[in-house]
Amino acid sequence: MFRSLPLAEHGVEWIESPRLAAHALDEGQAAFLYQSVDDTAHGLGADGHAYRRLMAPLVAAWPLLEDAVLGPLAWPRHPFTLAGFGLKALRSAAGVARSSFTTREAQALFAGIAGHGMLPLEQRPTAGVGLVLSLMAHVAGWPLPKGGAQSISNALAAYFRSLGGEIVTSQAVSSLDELPPARAILCDLSPRPFLRVAGARLPPRYRKALECYRYGMGVFKVDWALDGPIPWRNPECALAGTVHLGGTLEEVAEAERDIWAGRHPERPFVLLTQPTMFDPSRAPAGRHVAWTYCHVPRGSTVDMLPAIERQIERFAPGFRDRVLARAVMTPADVERHNPNFVGGDIGAGVMDVRQLFCRPTWSTYATPVRGLYMCSAATPPGAGVHGMCGYHAARRALQEVLRD
Repeated sequence: MFRSLPLAEHGVEWIESPRLAAHALDEGQAAFLYQSVDDTAHGLGADGHAYRRLMAPLVAAWPLLEDAVLGPLAWPRHPFTLAGFGLKALRSAAGVARSSFTTREAQALFAGIAGHGMLPLEQRPTAGVGLVLSLMAHVAGWPLPKGGAQSISNALAAYFRSLGGEIVTSQAVSSLDELPPARAILCDLSPRPFLRVAGARLPPRYRKALECYRYGMGVFKVDWALDGPIPWRNPECALAGTVHLGGTLEEVAEAERDIWAGRHPERPFVLLTQPTMFDPSRAPAGRHVAWTYCHVPRGSTVDMLPAIERQIERFAPGFRDRVLARAVMTPADVERHNPNFVGGDIGAGVMDVRQLFCRPTWSTYATPVRGLYMCSAATPPGAGVHGMCGYHAARRALQEVLRD
């Protein structure tokens, strides 16, 4: 969606790190994700050919897959191509990693990418998470916005205003009755806050369907101010915008399985970003910032800071000595910051097979109330920094408004 908007004209500058992601392993080993399939394959040694065999055909087919993968459930324009992708994507990440690769590096790299799905790696369709995020890396990259994500919001707002739009902020809405009359209302809400705002207008059957919507794992987030770069045991990890810290496939899978069962692992799977390695505008000269989160049981009140910092120290000895200050967000803090993230679930709902196709109901963006739509990460295609949920909801609203 972003590529269709003139964001550069309103100040957005994208920065690409030399390595898009790193997956750190013990003894200074690591696996790296590059924008090039060949470069990624080359770095995986004995599994290079297997990686190329898995990803190259999907990258070539992406123009035929894009609309179906990043859109609502509909009859595809290229059903056979989508079926071939679906046979892989609807499997478990652990199954695909073990059947495709033999080295711990390649297996761990795929596990870390699939771990963004916030599901046990033995569950379907976690392979789809790993494949789609890897495809995004190879097709478009994993760029960082210069100055931080706020620059994207600023650009979107500036473009909207240039079209004559009006933005009202700092105004809490507790009921749709507080809004002025409109032909279409799009709510960027997941089911629970949507019910608080619009529940009185919804028929009982639809309201019950939303009440049954399932939220998933929460997150525990930490931001650090650092007096220098993170001292990675493998220096090449400093060249990656995102670093996955969880060890082998087996370790990552065990950690995610524990969280799904309501337990807190001693060695959580940690997702870390180090933006000032590539964007010095985000910190004073000579200083750095990093932020990270690990998955936790939804609504957890356990302090995961010690476990997170132990995982970082495991792969970057001396990290704690670089810390100038910390800011911590518990799952409750995350939900207070954005009520869509119930219990700290930044994915706004479980992305298993059931809720992949029925998100949040079979009617996707539309509701039984004419002119009322939902367009958050709780709608297709789910969580991700891409804006496709709102894009598709807006298209549907426009079609129906114009038809009326």
